[in-house]
Amino acid sequence: MFFHGTSRVNDKGHLEIGGVDTVDLAKEYGTPLYIYDVALIRERARGFKEAFQKHGVKAQVAYASKAFSSIAMVQLAEEEGLSLDVVSGGELYTALQAGFPPERIHFHGNNKSRDELMMALDHGVGCIVVDNFYELELLEQLSKQYGKKTAILLRVTPGVEAHTHDYILTGQEDSKFGFDLNNGQADEALQKALSSLSFSVLGIHCHIGSQIFETTGFVLAAQKIFQKIAHWKETYGFVPAVVNLGGGFGIRYTSEDDPIPVSEYVDQIVEEVKKQASEKNIPMPEIWIEPGRSLVGDAGTTIYSIGSRKDVPNVRHYVAVDGGMSDNIRPALYDAKYEAVLANRVLDEKNEIVAIAGKCCESGDMLIWDLPLPKAAPGDYLAVFCTGAYGYSMANNYNRIPRPAVVFVENGEAQLVVKRETYEDLVRLDLPLKTKVNK
Repeated sequence: MFFHGTSRVNDKGHLEIGGVDTVDLAKEYGTPLYIYDVALIRERARGFKEAFQKHGVKAQVAYASKAFSSIAMVQLAEEEGLSLDVVSGGELYTALQAGFPPERIHFHGNNKSRDELMMALDHGVGCIVVDNFYELELLEQLSKQYGKKTAILLRVTPGVEAHTHDYILTGQEDSKFGFDLNNGQADEALQKALSSLSFSVLGIHCHIGSQIFETTGFVLAAQKIFQKIAHWKETYGFVPAVVNLGGGFGIRYTSEDDPIPVSEYVDQIVEEVKKQASEKNIPMPEIWIEPGRSLVGDAGTTIYSIGSRKDVPNVRHYVAVDGGMSDNIRPALYDAKYEAVLANRVLDEKNEIVAIAGKCCESGDMLIWDLPLPKAAPGDYLAVFCTGAYGYSMANNYNRIPRPAVVFVENGEAQLVVKRETYEDLVRLDLPLKTKVNK
């Protein structure tokens, strides 16, 4: 049995996180319930920062808030001295409402709207990561309109494929993201940006994928980027102040996963950037990275109440919970795998293999297919580990199911940071049908 962060079994045989009994949390706040281990998030944030500090290089660690964005989470990132990566107007608005310093916000996205870009310019975000020619032209128009010189990074696809799920590959040539590094698009984008008085081109950005367990992809990406930088220096006299190598650092979801320490990623990235800068006689740039999942993924646990059961003789035992693809769509979307225990009976003998079914009206709403558990019954609570990234942020109202609450736990105290949606919330934006009256 693998426990993440401060998770442990208490003297009642219950799962405890952050010094708080998860069964008590389930009873107080209801289920499904997302629980975040704040101490583990702080530990990861400090691990990334300290890894760079050890090398004595200039760096920024930006939390990729798409993994989990809420006002409290953004404020926690600020407490830990992180920068912030946002990919939409909604994430930017959340950051601003949280009081996050806009100069430490990096705005990403492959189809930012005019309104979103205006919002970024209005509030003076620190950097806009330009993804395509349409955005380059639109941002130039808006910058002129605002009379501002906008700091930008150019996002490129370096042609490096990380070993991960096809849907979360982003660095290969055939991608919806970025300017291709190999077919002349990146060169053209740089020329346009440098020739404009509206831009301050800080540097270059790439992201090769997610849930990556090795450093080879980052090393290859750095090599390809610096080959291009050397060409740009010679051709255009341009040397980037910033090289952003993205995120995608993997975490342990199940025993099949074997993540490496965050310091190992940073060590390899820094060493390769130093090597490339030295070999190509380029000033050492500031290094930026964007961890998301690796900061919050295994810090999150979802607690469900056990409900109905269906036994198919000689085939399978189905155990249903009061959530599913409405609060964790990753199993249906990515075939994602998870581990889980009964939160109120952690130490009981696991005497059967069951399939955990969600409550949505969808055959594909299955959270875990083959899970060893004690004989579960209504009144038990199921704790699914490592749901901190892309659980709440991808939660939805399919079947008009309200989204769960979110609780932070730390040092024996629990804090509600996102309220549970109500049925009233579900219809709050609905308008009645206008019927025609026969006269």
